[in-house]
Amino acid sequence: MKKRMNQENKKMKSRAGYRLSGVIAAVLTALFTLHACKDFLNVDNYFSDELKLDSVFKEKRLVEAYMWGATSLFPDEGQLIQSQHTPGPLATDEAFTMFRSIGNSYYGMAFVLGEINSERLYTFDTWGNMYKIIRKCNTILQRMNEAADMTTSDKISIEGYTRFIRAYAYYNLLIDFGPPALLGDEMLETNADITYYDRPRCTYGEAVEYICGELEKAALYMPATVSVLDFGRPTRGAALGLITRLRLHHASPLFNGGEKSRVYFGNWRRTSDGALFIEQTYVEKRWALAAAAAKRVMELTYSGAPLYRLHTVQADDATPTLPANVADPAYYNDFPNGAAGIDHYRSYAEMFNGEAVAATNPEYVWGRSSDALAGLTRMSFPVVNAGWNGLSVTQKVVDAYEMVDGHTIQNSSVDYPYSEDGTAAGSTVPGFSGYRFTTEGEVFKGYLNREKRFYASIGFCECFWPCESVTGADANLTVKYYIDAENGKNNTRDPINYPPTGYVIKKTIHPLDAWQGTNNRRMNKAFGIIRYAEILLSYAEALNNLTSAHTVETDGTPVIFERNKEEIRKAINQVRYRAGLPGVSDPDLDDPKRIQAIIEKERMVEFLHENRRYYDVRRWETYEDEENIPVTGMNMDANRTGFYTRVIPNTSRIGSRVVHRRLMFLPIPKNELRRLPSFDQNPGWDN
Repeated sequence: MKKRMNQENKKMKSRAGYRLSGVIAAVLTALFTLHACKDFLNVDNYFSDELKLDSVFKEKRLVEAYMWGATSLFPDEGQLIQSQHTPGPLATDEAFTMFRSIGNSYYGMAFVLGEINSERLYTFDTWGNMYKIIRKCNTILQRMNEAADMTTSDKISIEGYTRFIRAYAYYNLLIDFGPPALLGDEMLETNADITYYDRPRCTYGEAVEYICGELEKAALYMPATVSVLDFGRPTRGAALGLITRLRLHHASPLFNGGEKSRVYFGNWRRTSDGALFIEQTYVEKRWALAAAAAKRVMELTYSGAPLYRLHTVQADDATPTLPANVADPAYYNDFPNGAAGIDHYRSYAEMFNGEAVAATNPEYVWGRSSDALAGLTRMSFPVVNAGWNGLSVTQKVVDAYEMVDGHTIQNSSVDYPYSEDGTAAGSTVPGFSGYRFTTEGEVFKGYLNREKRFYASIGFCECFWPCESVTGADANLTVKYYIDAENGKNNTRDPINYPPTGYVIKKTIHPLDAWQGTNNRRMNKAFGIIRYAEILLSYAEALNNLTSAHTVETDGTPVIFERNKEEIRKAINQVRYRAGLPGVSDPDLDDPKRIQAIIEKERMVEFLHENRRYYDVRRWETYEDEENIPVTGMNMDANRTGFYTRVIPNTSRIGSRVVHRRLMFLPIPKNELRRLPSFDQNPGWDN
């Protein structure tokens, strides 16, 4: 199975108005556009072989080109399933597949099957590239003043971006590998003896403080916005958003003296001085620091208006009416103070499927164009449209989606009951907001009357696939997964090309998308590295974990943070109202544990397959509990009569999945440990 990328996505986009000549112009044109990482040339070799590094720092334009060139070593953040840079969704309870873990580069599955070790990290081995980025950034900070044509304004801009790029490299090291070795502003000599580079790792807390400090400095010099042509370049909001994420991690139980943190890391000490890599003393103020960081993003303005807000689409004639049985008195107000006035399905779906203009999406605190996402759609597409049919979502995820009125499936209402008893004729089930149910099959009753994020994200048996870019037999498909159906287990061209749980991820698939048929095409996609929904839920979680008031200095002003129930309500409710769900109740707000549970479920659903779940269950210390729950789904070994029955998929992969404490971090690559004797390996991994 080979990954084929849409050729249209491989075209470089040049920056308008830049007039240079010859080979330097070609390099700079590519470098000054920060889109998917594959668009960058190998700048390090270019400057070494053609211009020589000394020549770079003679002109501002070459310094800028060298700076943006360093970002070519970052991965495409949207490449989370195949040949990915981080374990991602397949290493969690939100995804499962029969695709070959090693042979076809689905390394998230390899991770949970125990096939990853310190000598075989495959595409997870980003360690070296992150330090190459750091070295380049340190070189820029040391030498940029050599450019005679560099103005003060130029220096401020380059310093801000360079500090951000360096901090982002350290961030990637920290979240995947744990505490890195901090080099500060030191410009390492490339020809020095190996002992020159040997130094111990910092502690987790030292890394957080250093990275956040660098992001604070970067934010001072970075722009509030960028032009549509420069979509993908980080802004001040991106820097503050990363601080929010890191502060939330540092406050969470795994890194803040939680019960399992002591089990996992209580004896993990730095060899050089005996310091604990992860401190075991609880510090409540860290939650206040996280709340303060989130609040700063929420309060950013541009031209007198809030800079970020949730993406919404105005309601129209195709938007269904709100359920009439909701007790939340604010629910019927217009969004954001209620759920009225917007189309909940389109507001969520169009952020991911390519319909919304990503460059102007107010929800993207930081987003990038991602060629990987267009290719990802094929992993879910039915085999009858040349898809691979096997990127599954688990039953646990499906069950997490609430009913349209906010009741859980376990406690559904009389008005919108949940039932697994039989099916309804698809032709009798009304569509909404452009979404259609099948016209030639049945709809399992368990899939009726669910919240709109369910339909935007989940492909289920007898689901309708429009494939509108093509016509005839390749379009308007009703996809069935029964064992004897065209897309079932017995009829795929490759025996691994079937969805083992009976569900596929449909979140990034646009109605136009198709892989077979005349003029088949896929819409271009963007990946939200940081969405405003994350900032809101992070703010609510941080406030919810406070038991007393804490003063945090924010931009030089002391601000008091405490468990303010109305602030928590407002933050959570925006996310729920956008999904068409009622807000949290007063009894919920009175109980911090209930609010935490609501936030955890919201994050699971809202950020499905966006690479948050892998980190969330770890920082919450729920990783072992959640991953030990068996993967379940519909019965792929049955015909239609027995299909809609919950089972553990019939594959040895289920029992082979590894749940182990060492999987809290990736291992440090063994070749790095051999070169650096003072470096300590992560717990549970071989040196």
